[in-house]
Amino acid sequence: MSKIATRIPLGDLDPCGSRQAGRRSGLALTDEGPAVGLADGSVRAFDSKGNERWSLSGEGSAITLVPFADGVLVGERSKRGGIRFISDGEERWRHDAADVIGDPAKETRFFLPMVVDAAVAGDTACVAARRYERQDGGRHFESSVYALAPDGSIRWRYDADASPISLAPFGDGLAVAYNRCPGTHDEGLVVLDSNGEEAWTWDPEGESDEMLRRVGDVSAADGSLFVTSHADYRGYRLTDGAVDWRVDLGTPRSEGDRVYAYPNHVHATESGVVFLTGNSFPEEGRETDERHPNEQSAFGYALDGDRMWRADTGGFSHEVATDRDRLLVPVAQHFRDRDPSVHGWHLLDVSEGRVDGGDCEGVVTAAALDGDRRAFIEEPVRYHDDGTVLGEYALRRP
Repeated sequence: MSKIATRIPLGDLDPCGSRQAGRRSGLALTDEGPAVGLADGSVRAFDSKGNERWSLSGEGSAITLVPFADGVLVGERSKRGGIRFISDGEERWRHDAADVIGDPAKETRFFLPMVVDAAVAGDTACVAARRYERQDGGRHFESSVYALAPDGSIRWRYDADASPISLAPFGDGLAVAYNRCPGTHDEGLVVLDSNGEEAWTWDPEGESDEMLRRVGDVSAADGSLFVTSHADYRGYRLTDGAVDWRVDLGTPRSEGDRVYAYPNHVHATESGVVFLTGNSFPEEGRETDERHPNEQSAFGYALDGDRMWRADTGGFSHEVATDRDRLLVPVAQHFRDRDPSVHGWHLLDVSEGRVDGGDCEGVVTAAALDGDRRAFIEEPVRYHDDGTVLGEYALRRP
């Protein structure tokens, strides 16, 4: 097990609860060093030795960061849902997603406009933002996907009354995964061309939550798209909208309580594809003593659908960092068992499985990977069983 050696305190932060409540921090590795998005909306950049290069304030939480052009693109969960481009410590331009998707219905965290994902292909940055509210007793979302040039101009925009969760550059266009579709938008996966027009769409089969839940993540490789389905708890390979193969990941098991596990993440390359599952849930209610046998695990598959390996991850992963054939998986607490020994990270290889890992006192909620460079965000956690607080708010690097 590798140790996380370098620690840079990031200030005070209320501990996470035993149950995950969404992302509060973000992280990216630029050529100069790590850029950290904090829970107070500020962004801090460090050099390779850990010295602070600059700091810039913000609003809400800075949760989505990607290197772009000569700086870093930052997406907030905030009242305005800011999409900010920062270079050398200066904000060069910004868009407020709330101008398109609307202001929050309530000024509480869950209702704030949220930049859920960003992906860069060449000189274009694609950004997905969404806003949630309750309408007529049901869920309602407004969302927008932007294609942005380095100067901040909008090349195209795609709007929907659904909740996007993941973006993947695909050919000359973009694949957009939608997790919840309670409105008129009724497709879990939309493939857009270079002009932001629909090329094809796909939707998983299933009966999860009356089909409000659709896709959990999307990745592109070998001319195909690979998706995790929250509707039927399977992983898929798709080519031109047709299913090449599918594999069971978290499908319900009948022993004891009938439980399932969401497949939350996927990463595909020419070497294969990795699916990662999350927490166990019962089909009835929320509480259960049962554990799905495939919960909180990584599965490696060849591009023809044959399984190559499996590795336990042990806890919940808010996100996954990737670089070519490697995946860096930050692990927070186990949703139900609350076992501090699982706090840490795993380094996976698409073909080989788990190749390295490390532990951490607090929970690891964000990670960034670039070749041999790795960085993590640790957050403190309070377990509700006895009130014990573990860890601190810090940037850590092995």
